[in-house]
Amino acid sequence: MQRIGIIGAGAWGTALAMAARRAGRDVLIQAREAETVDAINQEHRNALFLPDVELDPAIRATADLAQAADADAVLLAVPAQFLRGTCRDLASSWTEGIPAVICAKGIERGSGALMSEVVAETLPQAPIAILSGPTFAIEVARNLPTGVTLASEDTALAQSLSDALFTQRLRIYSSDDVVGTQLGGAVKNVLAIGCGIVEGRGLGDNARAALITRGLTEIIRLAAAKGAKPESLMGLSGLGDLTLTCNALQSRNFSLGVALGQGQSLDAILGQRTSVAEGVASAASVSELAGRLGVDMPICLAVNGILHQDVDIDAAIEALLARPMAAEDPFGPKA
Repeated sequence: MQRIGIIGAGAWGTALAMAARRAGRDVLIQAREAETVDAINQEHRNALFLPDVELDPAIRATADLAQAADADAVLLAVPAQFLRGTCRDLASSWTEGIPAVICAKGIERGSGALMSEVVAETLPQAPIAILSGPTFAIEVARNLPTGVTLASEDTALAQSLSDALFTQRLRIYSSDDVVGTQLGGAVKNVLAIGCGIVEGRGLGDNARAALITRGLTEIIRLAAAKGAKPESLMGLSGLGDLTLTCNALQSRNFSLGVALGQGQSLDAILGQRTSVAEGVASAASVSELAGRLGVDMPICLAVNGILHQDVDIDAAIEALLARPMAAEDPFGPKA
């Protein structure tokens, strides 16, 4: 796997390009914006999404999806809600057997589909892997120590991809739990918005710790209902990612929650940003999926209510605090 294609030149896609290049791979990254393509090729910088990082001059950029997909493995780093359309555009040029490595964290709104389910429908010729874990793009780009999970039902594929991308500063742990790895990354974004609201409302560190812990219970229950291994959520793509995202203003989802908790409107917050906070869309899709599977996820439902159903923040908090007490059983029906 010498040639790595990357679809999506946002902050995460650009950071992955740096990581793959450090691993000694030939890297071609696809960007929608012509100015981003030119900046990467000529100035070795992504001024729009990762302006403070000088890129390896060997990283090349293109606007052509087919050109970027002409590789030994392709990393899909577009936002979750755009993955289906991107894969449809890629389908005619995707070579049979070339693995698709999903790097987006989310659940498709409307269908409730996991990203692997989206790719299986739109790129049936592609073996699927998931790359997830506690990762801020800027830290990966700057080569700070990071651990991630790479999951595939094909263990040989997972090992090949891990070997291709591994460096001393990017440790890659393999898994065969594709579903659990995805749900950890998707649901933690919703919980991070909730933790941000707690911070913005000044409710204290105790409340945030409780929300993280009870939120992990919600992830585990949803994962079990989808056939995943609950123990997968104790790893990097579950507990690790949740811990990172719920505790740092670097997190787009946490910082969005803080702004909401301080009284800003969702429209105003989104209008100030160029990057995507995946938890906004995932709050609705997680809630829909939980309803279909009969999984009780009160924290995620409360965040969804605040974001999409005009529920008052203080009313949502009081409703959570008024829930009846129950035994602390992460695998039970109640949260």
